[in-house]
Parts: sequence; structure tokens; C-alpha cells
Amino acid sequence: MAFSIPKISYTGTIKQVTLGTGPSAVSVGGEGCYPFYVFEGPMPRAPRIAHEVWDYEPEDWPDWAIEPYRDVIKDPVAWAKKSIDSYGAGMIALLLKSADPNGRNRPVEEVVATVRAVSQAISVPLIVWGCANDEKDAAMLKGVAEACEGKNVALGPVTDKNYKQIGAMAIGYGHTVIASTPIDVNLAKQLNILLGNLGVPDEKLLIDPTTGGLGYGLEYSYSVIERDRMAALTQGDVKLQAPIVCNLANEVWKTKEAKTKKADNPKLGDEKMRAVIMEAVAAMTLAVAGADILIMRHPEAISSVKGMIEELT
Repeated sequence: MAFSIPKISYTGTIKQVTLGTGPSAVSVGGEGCYPFYVFEGPMPRAPRIAHEVWDYEPEDWPDWAIEPYRDVIKDPVAWAKKSIDSYGAGMIALLLKSADPNGRNRPVEEVVATVRAVSQAISVPLIVWGCANDEKDAAMLKGVAEACEGKNVALGPVTDKNYKQIGAMAIGYGHTVIASTPIDVNLAKQLNILLGNLGVPDEKLLIDPTTGGLGYGLEYSYSVIERDRMAALTQGDVKLQAPIVCNLANEVWKTKEAKTKKADNPKLGDEKMRAVIMEAVAAMTLAVAGADILIMRHPEAISSVKGMIEELT
């Protein structure tokens, strides 16, 4: 008797979401099976990687993170262009770190001007990630939505505190929203319902389930993403059938293991290799859980993850 591989019966499909416009637009989603289970169902699109860019020069990055961008790191526009021209970025994730009220508290108008400059300088899709302050992000991302009209950018993080302001502007200017909730399946579903009631169409919605770095809550993120996918694909929960984006780079690189020099702790080994491997392992873990977009930092980690994804798909 021939052996037959047991297969799961899937009743749901992840919605397709397209970011950007024109020939450089990127579509994610469309899966009809668990991540990389291509023997059970369709996975028409592999997870995509967005290269991280900050809106000002980082002050606490280790030298091995700065190295690939040392010549452009003071200029977000040049940084984004180098990510595309030198490292093959298919998407850019612009993090608006300078707007944080607990940090530089840069005025909204200045931050929006930076986003406009970056969006006009690149042709690949743009993800604009706020400072995670609900009030500041509401004002800032509303301005970004207007400044980037016609670009179909992804705006986030959108929370239950500011979804009305940001969601309305996203609808008006044709952008995608990133619904962000704190590692909880029910909260993710609830926010998606609220955004749907507001009028955000399914094809303009991404889920940010909150991401932990390797060893710092990654297991929680993995479990929640996995449960999101189970509900979406096998339980037919249409409110969770949206692609997932994981902003992982900042979570990995802020850990002491990614920053510690070999001279300070020889047992940890080469600092650059250690940090790159940490980022790559975290990214692949999240991809296997169900992430459709991975926001990453180091070109070597990105290259490694791209290679692994190609092998799996």
C-alpha cells in the first residue's frame, strides 16, 4: 500500500495586499496553506523583506550595524537609495524615530517633509512606521498620508487609540494601514473589525501582532502569529485573513547580545557574526510562523534570509 502524506484541510485564504504602484509594486498574501506547506496548498508569494531606514542618524547602533551605511547614514534619502541600489531592496521601511516625544520630539512638519523626500526619491514600495506614541502618530501619519498621495504607502502602527484619524486619511488618500496590537489574537481581530467598520477595505489592511527579538519575547510573537494563521486558514476567521508584517530589526539589535563587543565578552564570539545570525534566525522564525513582510536591518542577514526563503519555496 502506497504511503500517503496526511494533509490538513484549509477553509480560508490570506487576502492579497499590494503596496506601492507601477512596475515596482509588491503584492503579499494569497496563501492557502500554512507557511511553506506547499505540499498542502498554494503559497503564490514568498515572504518579502523591507530594508529598515531611520529618519535620522542612529546614536546607539554598534559599529558593525553602521558599517554598511556609514557613508549615507546621516541622510535618509541617500540611505534608502543605497539600500535599493547596493543591496537590492524591494521595499523600504522608514522608521520615524526622531518624532518620539520621549526622544528628539521632532515637529510633525519636519518629519512629514523627510517622508515626502524619501517617497519622491524611490520607486519601490514604502512602509512608514511612526514612533509608537498614539497621539503623535495620529497627527504625523495623517500628514504623511496627504504628502504621499498616490504612492500607496503602508502606514503604521495603527492602534485602537488612533485608528479613526489614521484610517480615515488612509482611505481618503488610498493607502494601506498596519493594524498593531500587543501580542493577542483577540485584540488583533477586534482592531481589524473596527478598521473594517470605518471603511478600510480588506485589500488595504496588514496585521502587526507586535514582534519580539530573539530571546526577548520571540516565542510569544511566534505563538500568536501561529494562532492567527490557524484561525485564518483552518477556522475560516475572515477578520484574521490579512498579511502579517513583523518589525523585527529594532527588537533584535537593541539587545545586549547584539551590541556587546567580543573584547568585553570573548565567550560570545565575533560580534558582527553574532548579531547578523541573531537577526537572520529571528526573521526566519517569524517567516515560518506566518509573517509576510519582514523589516530587517543588516544586508548580510537579509541576504541569508532571502536564500533560505528561496530554498523553502
